[in-house]
Amino acid sequence: MLEVFETSPDACRRWAGRVREMQAVLGWPQGQLVTRLHRSGASLAFVAPEDQLLTATEVNEWAWLGVAAEPDYADLPFAPGNPATFDEDSAIHTLQLMAAAERNPSAMLLLQDARNRDIPVLWDEDGFTLGAGNSSQTWLPAALPSEVPWPLLHDVPTALVTGSNGKTTTVRLVSAMLDASGRKTGFNCTDGVFIGGECVVRGDYSGPTGVRHVLRDLRVQAAVLETARGGILRRGLAVRRADAAIVTNISPDHFGEYGIHDLSDLADAKLTIARAIHDDGVLVLNADDEVLVAKSAALACGLGWFAQDDDNPRLQQHRIAGGSTCGIRDGQLQVHHRGTTSELGKIAAMPLTLAGMARYNIANIAGASLVATLLGVEPQVIAGVLARFGENRGDNPGRLQRWRINGIEVLLDYAHNPDGLAGLLEIGKGLRQQLGGRMGLLLGQAGNRDDDAIRELAAVAAAAKPDFVVLKDLEGYMRGRVEGEVPGVLREALIHFGLPDENIRTILPEVEAAQALWSSAKPGDVLVLPVHNLVARDQVVAWLDALAAPL
Repeated sequence: MLEVFETSPDACRRWAGRVREMQAVLGWPQGQLVTRLHRSGASLAFVAPEDQLLTATEVNEWAWLGVAAEPDYADLPFAPGNPATFDEDSAIHTLQLMAAAERNPSAMLLLQDARNRDIPVLWDEDGFTLGAGNSSQTWLPAALPSEVPWPLLHDVPTALVTGSNGKTTTVRLVSAMLDASGRKTGFNCTDGVFIGGECVVRGDYSGPTGVRHVLRDLRVQAAVLETARGGILRRGLAVRRADAAIVTNISPDHFGEYGIHDLSDLADAKLTIARAIHDDGVLVLNADDEVLVAKSAALACGLGWFAQDDDNPRLQQHRIAGGSTCGIRDGQLQVHHRGTTSELGKIAAMPLTLAGMARYNIANIAGASLVATLLGVEPQVIAGVLARFGENRGDNPGRLQRWRINGIEVLLDYAHNPDGLAGLLEIGKGLRQQLGGRMGLLLGQAGNRDDDAIRELAAVAAAAKPDFVVLKDLEGYMRGRVEGEVPGVLREALIHFGLPDENIRTILPEVEAAQALWSSAKPGDVLVLPVHNLVARDQVVAWLDALAAPL
């Protein structure tokens, strides 16, 4: 797929025509081709042979540049080795050489054989993998075997997790439930790749690269795979088959990127995971999310529903039809599956809910419990995990971690968009009311959000009426912004929404900003710390742990 800006329907038609012409020249089947016009540009995607995908990206770019540059090629950038837009014969010669060099008939034969046997395949520049986890084998794409031990190769129980908020918490919960059921589980998330609780790769691995890390690990008996919007839009789904999947929620974020301009667009992107659900699998959706409820009518896969209230009409109707649900009744979490209702414990007693204050974690718990149920985890095992998960700050690092230090309450979270911040601040306000002190807020935003989105985040912050705010840059998330630019937009917006200028400080380094917020605190205060950079988070956590340690 290629995404472009400032185009027209006529340009898209000519773009698609040039792709079709080159497909014919290269002898490729002319399968599905899709163009999508949107308010900031267009995208074009087409089916290509799976052993020539890099060549296909060159074809797509060549086709577009030929349209965009007409009729004047004088200023068109050209790198030697790439197809020349200004010389079609030369371009054909270059693309034919690329396709021939990339072609891998042996891999294509193995791929078809594996699909006939319903064996999963992972194929990229690093390896050709048949099977998954502890039932897989991997070879170099240039050194494929002549004989394959097919009886030893198969899939492992697999769940996909996406949504706007709560993905990593949901991934960790489901993984903990699978581990407690006796299966060594691998998962990937924004913090890295984890096998049986051990971090094997650190960093943001919430896309296809993380998925492949998990599914190629020979220790893995079950997989829970965070599948973020960016990875879906840039690289697609790394897996073709999943036993269960969940969309936690849909909320405003990342608008303007890859043609995503509203909640409907965002939901369509995240619901791509429905295509991986096999005939007996189930996609779990949030019945409290109006966008997901509306989109569900067009889905062809099996569905399960979760909600804050077990009497939600969508859940009631689904149970009557024999479907699986999870919700809360009289303070108890209940899962309904295959005609049986199982109680999973009191919500207020689950550490992750902070005595019921963390409503977004209640939703994460309900969704994760239903996914685990669909993967075969017994209710008593799920209940046992929920009764203890979150007692230790290391259970869910970077997500609603809590310290009480010298009478000051500290909350650290990943909250990175308006809905996530609003949920975190609701907890902060509840604690402020209990303790009778003030609330301090650390605030920043990634540079790839536009000014309106940054102002929206400031509006959410101002609505919570924090008593003092420290603004920061997000190291590693500047994404084209200069130092201090985002804090400048936030400051202006916070003042516009009623916060006094004297209550706002700007300290750009994230760790120093958190420490400055602490220096303004007194006993009874609540500090809300959204921290995003992994290195900065480690430093802030270590610093808070040291403050909390007994003398």
